[in-house]
Amino acid sequence: MKITSIGEILYDLFPTHKKLGGAPLNFIYHIYKLIGEGNIISRVGKDVLGTKAIDELKFAGLNTDYIQVDRVHPTGIANVTLDEQGNPEFEIDTDRAFDFIELTDEINHLISNETDCLYFGTLSQRSETSRKSIQSLFNNSDIKYFCDLNLRNDFYVEDIISASLNAADFLQVNYKEMNLLNDLITQIDYNTEKVAYELMEQFNISMIAVTRGKDGSSIFENEKRYDYSATDVKVKDTTGAGDAFAAMLCLGYLQGLEINHINKLANDFAGEICMIDGALPKNDRIYDNFREMLGIY
Repeated sequence: MKITSIGEILYDLFPTHKKLGGAPLNFIYHIYKLIGEGNIISRVGKDVLGTKAIDELKFAGLNTDYIQVDRVHPTGIANVTLDEQGNPEFEIDTDRAFDFIELTDEINHLISNETDCLYFGTLSQRSETSRKSIQSLFNNSDIKYFCDLNLRNDFYVEDIISASLNAADFLQVNYKEMNLLNDLITQIDYNTEKVAYELMEQFNISMIAVTRGKDGSSIFENEKRYDYSATDVKVKDTTGAGDAFAAMLCLGYLQGLEINHINKLANDFAGEICMIDGALPKNDRIYDNFREMLGIY
């Protein structure tokens, strides 16, 4: 499985510390740690944070060949505050390096020849430059497209959402985003199952996963609904839990695993991430059991 993600690399700035993050990065970091492969297309500033990001990723073993360095715009940052339950709120600065991802021959080659699945979201489509670069990679019939909608603040419009849904073979949203999709697109009396099937029919989406945090998730595929109730964990910080879910969902789906099994693995892995500071583990022990459960050795 050759998986590529495209989008933001940024630093999450907590009141007492900072952590490397961004949904596409968190996603591909987990993918790489689980299967030993994975590429990210992004852009950082020629600044202290940009250098630090690339150094951290190289140290972790990830390929940084497709991370561009911007001499004008700074590396992305998100100011994070956590509520009493450890749920984050993000304040994301604009005009950052990831808003200016440029399409290159090397990126086109990566997508055409070394990608089976492309992961993308909506935040990095907020600017015209990155939006054009990302959407120009859509509609390659040889690869699968995984959209993790990941709506942040007001950095989205209906056109971006529609283009993303049109491209997606499979989709991940949280329950709040599902309600918003109904308000903007399906506009029916809200019922998660009805909205899911309506979206799948309208946009030719094969699978939709709806996450509900500590309440688990629902996956819709082939006109069937699969529910899973998450196991209670001692939550420290839920930052990046959805990205962990996405990584496990993607690997399980591409491998053709049984949906109930995928649902459990994705929730359990997200739960593990909730028990650490930030989105990315400090060591790789967390991946060992899940690698085995995925059948990856």
